[in-house]
Amino acid sequence: MIRDPVRYLVFDVESVADGDLIARTRYPGQGLSAPDAIRRFQQELLQESGRDFIPYTFHIPVSVVVAKVAEDLSLIDVVALDEPEYRPQTISERFWQGWLHYNKPIWVTFNGRGFDLPLMELAAFRYGLSVPEWFNLHDRTYAQRRNRYNLASHIDLQEVLTNFGSTWFRGGLNLAAQLIGQPGKIDVSGQMVQQLYDQGRVAEINNYCRCDVLDTYFVFLQVAVLTGQIDAERHKTHRRSVRQWLEQQADKQPAYRDYLENWPVHAADGSSGLEN
Repeated sequence: MIRDPVRYLVFDVESVADGDLIARTRYPGQGLSAPDAIRRFQQELLQESGRDFIPYTFHIPVSVVVAKVAEDLSLIDVVALDEPEYRPQTISERFWQGWLHYNKPIWVTFNGRGFDLPLMELAAFRYGLSVPEWFNLHDRTYAQRRNRYNLASHIDLQEVLTNFGSTWFRGGLNLAAQLIGQPGKIDVSGQMVQQLYDQGRVAEINNYCRCDVLDTYFVFLQVAVLTGQIDAERHKTHRRSVRQWLEQQADKQPAYRDYLENWPVHAADGSSGLEN
């Protein structure tokens, strides 16, 4: 891959509920184990809202995968933070250190404003990390990096596609990826992460996260065409280049092999699904 300066960091976070925290804060003095506290909280949420997903405020990151992307939107590299240990505190430290190391690139996510970035901000709070460059609270509102409309700081692709929440993007990243001929969800989905973690299958969680980052990157490319940042020919060139890179990496990275095997045949030439 090319080694141009990093301009964008496309990332995704997978997290699990902190059962000990839930037991302490929601069920103090009841002697619940961490798994029991998680199950009880999930049951309560299911009864209240019909969904058992525990809010991110009770989560810790167990996988963060980052794609480094150059100014021209070509892919430089993809890394899983703190691989193979996947320690939540170390992941959090390297996440923010990496952003500073590469001179504060633009974050790129899909629904990252609603989940991924708040979770990583809270992780920094939990572990006592200092990131004043991100929390530039004394700058003018429009210049603050956490400003919802500051696309020079964070591009949430879901926000772009919904005009900053004016509509509901039902289907999420899976739909967005499949619209443009990418695999989308393969064998794992977000609701399976807690169970996989409890079973000690953290490597599988990171493989899933790698595939989500690849899908996010390709959605980013398609949005760049939509907004006129790149033309169709550059778009096709980048797709072909990434496919070749994945083929080179497939023998040592199972996630890439799975991704290639599920990449629709009609998109094998590097074009998107909408071009066929």
